[in-house]
Amino acid sequence: MDVAGVRAARIDRGLAALLGVEKQDSEKDAIYLAEKIINLRIFDDGGGKMNLSLKDIKGGLLAVPQFTLLADCRKGRRPGFDAAAPPEEAGRLFEKFVAVCAEAVSVQTGRFREEMFVGLVNHGPVTILLDSRKTF
Repeated sequence: MDVAGVRAARIDRGLAALLGVEKQDSEKDAIYLAEKIINLRIFDDGGGKMNLSLKDIKGGLLAVPQFTLLADCRKGRRPGFDAAAPPEEAGRLFEKFVAVCAEAVSVQTGRFREEMFVGLVNHGPVTILLDSRKTF
């Protein structure tokens, strides 16, 4: 990941987590997602099964603050971001998420409120959407 033309973060084997923070999110949500992500059994166990977690493989986590995940595109042609938490609160909860993850795995982060260029090699591809309210 580059920010302002400078390499800001890089991981090898692991996960890229794009994190959007909603207005009603709390530290409980940040902790839930952190624990879910580091323990989710989605890596191959050598026998062809998704059976190992990020923690098991000692992988890295690239955590990217991404408020645009909260875009509401149901009406009109311009996305609305009314559900997004204010930047100060979103930044605080992003940092809480990172701190909980960093207790178990190596974490690299994007820069909050900065334009980032994120490169990704997606093996699988495996892309999983998580929601702390479990609405899906």
